[in-house]
Amino acid sequence: MHAVVVTVTLSGQADPTVLREQVVPRVSQMPGFVAGYWTRKDNSGVSMVVYESEEDASGASERVPSMLPDDVTLESNEVREVVAHA
Repeated sequence: MHAVVVTVTLSGQADPTVLREQVVPRVSQMPGFVAGYWTRKDNSGVSMVVYESEEDASGASERVPSMLPDDVTLESNEVREVVAHA
């Protein structure tokens, strides 16, 4: 398995409704999707979305910039191998 790990900066007006109603449904329909987690602390967001293969994760990673709302700034976007899980 491989994960797409994304770090963003959120504006003061970032609406979590957009995340729940638009981003999460789109991501969960991507090929090889296993699980996803989106977190927030103050104006920083970190997500980790796990896919069955590196190919699936890479494809999803390429789509990340086009899925971000205007009030969210992409800081990093990388694919990592999942070496353990519980």
